[in-house]
This record gives sequence, C-alpha cells and structure tokens, in this order.
Amino acid sequence: MANLFKAVCGLAVSALVLSACGAGNGTSGGADDKRPVVLTTFTVLADVAANVAGDKLRVESITKPGAEIHGYEPTPDDIKKAAKADLILDNGLNLEAWFARFVKESDAPHKVVSEGVQPIAIGEDSYQGKPNPHAWMSPKNVGIYVDNMVKAFSELSSGDAAAFKANGDAYKAKLQAVQDEMTGALSGLPKNERALVTCEGAFSYLARDTGLTERYIWAVNAEQQATPQQITRAIEFVKENKVPAVFCESTVSDAPMRQVVSATGAAFGGVLYVDSLSGPEGPVPTYLDLIRHDAKTIVAALTGAKP
Repeated sequence: MANLFKAVCGLAVSALVLSACGAGNGTSGGADDKRPVVLTTFTVLADVAANVAGDKLRVESITKPGAEIHGYEPTPDDIKKAAKADLILDNGLNLEAWFARFVKESDAPHKVVSEGVQPIAIGEDSYQGKPNPHAWMSPKNVGIYVDNMVKAFSELSSGDAAAFKANGDAYKAKLQAVQDEMTGALSGLPKNERALVTCEGAFSYLARDTGLTERYIWAVNAEQQATPQQITRAIEFVKENKVPAVFCESTVSDAPMRQVVSATGAAFGGVLYVDSLSGPEGPVPTYLDLIRHDAKTIVAALTGAKP
C-alpha cells in the first residue's frame, strides 16, 4: 500500500510550488502588492484558488489553519478584509452559516464555488434532507469548484483569462490523479473493512466515490454535539459490523469517539482532515495533501497496517 502512495508524492511537490507563499492561507503579499484580492471563507478554498490564480491574484483565507468553519464568528479584522476584497468565494451548501451576515459589510461580488455540484442529502438528525456541505471531499467535485473559479477570476481580471484557464486545467489533472489513487487504494478493502465511522458526517462524497459505507456520531459540527443516543448508535453499528477502526476530524474533540473505542474494542484509526488544512509544517498544507493523507490513514487503520 505504501508503494501506491509513493507514486503520487510528486503531486505534493507540484502543489506546493503552485501555491507557494502559504498554501493554507492563500498567496499573501506586501503593502505594495497591487493585485486584485480574492478572499475565501476557509483554507481549503484558499489553496485551490491559489492554484487557479497563480501569480495574477492575491488569495487570502478568512479562517486560519485549524479553525472550525461551521460556527465561525467573523472578527472586526475579517470585516476589514472583506471591505478591501475584490471578490469573495464561499463554499455554499449551508456550510458557512455566518456568511450572509458577513457579506453585508462588503460591496465585493461573491461566487459560490459549489455551484453545479450534485449534493448528497444528510440522512439523519435535525439536518435530515439538507445538502451535505462537504462537497470538496470529492476531488471530482473540486474540479467543478475550479471551473467556477476560472470563470469568476476571468471576470475579475479579463486580461489574465488564458492564464486562469491553463492553471485550472493543470490543477484538474492533479485532482484526477489523486482521485484515481484514492479510489484504487480504498477499492481493495474487504467488506467488513469498508465502513468509515467518523465524528462528523463529512465524508459522504468521499464514501460515494470509493464505495465505503459512511456512519458518524453527528451529522454536522454544531455547538452541542454527541448526545448519548448518537454515541449509542455509533457503538451499535461498530459492534454489529465488526468495524476494526474509527476516526475523528482535526477541528473537533475526539472524546465522543474515544467512548465508542472503549465500548467496542475498535482501534482509534487516527485524525482525518476536512474543514481545514494544517499549517505549512503540518501533515496537510495543501488540499491534495489532505485527500492523500485521509485516504492513507483510512486504509492503514482499516487494514491494521502501519501508515
């Protein structure tokens, strides 16, 4: 399995070159930087946008690496950034609950980058029937994000439209390569190892792409999480299906999932990244690294192999 992922190591290097200057926060510049400013709601979007923008635009993220996006509270500095932005990008699909209030303070146009994605409905809890917002957990969907960014950037800076198109096409090729690697790695899992049990229901799109069965403790990150009923439901699923390992995400407490581990004997498989990249020195400084890290962590834990 390790050899499978070595084959794509070059992709990480390429991604870092394309989104140098701080992938998790976009392409920052000094006071003399006169490029148009694109402001994104979170670090994953900033990294993808930086790859499409190249050196033609200045890309920034409202949230910092490690921040929880769902219940984020914009600061006065965020409002100032929005006032100076030339374009604001948000994910949509009800991800940024705070975003409608935020953009009222800015005259900048904004683009919903998930436009055109076929949403997966949340299947339970109080969010039942609403779209799962984590569409970027499918690299195929991020290809749609890229197309939307190319269009928005070309409208913002029409003279650079050809560069945006070329950058977008190059990045989509990398997305497809990572998609193929992830699908290939996860396709070999035996039946009882094809269950992905996590804290948040953030992996519906990844599970769809790779044929995994998704289960979670809570559907969407919120202020009050992990009711006794939710934990019991997860415990019962893990026991009934003899799931070998369970996971939690980097932006929330893993304490509820540790209760599942204690009650079932399943291993804690590790930390998965969804809502935020890490810092430059962390395990997922770019979006491509995030998908690669998560796939590798899932395979290693469910098969009992060392990552």
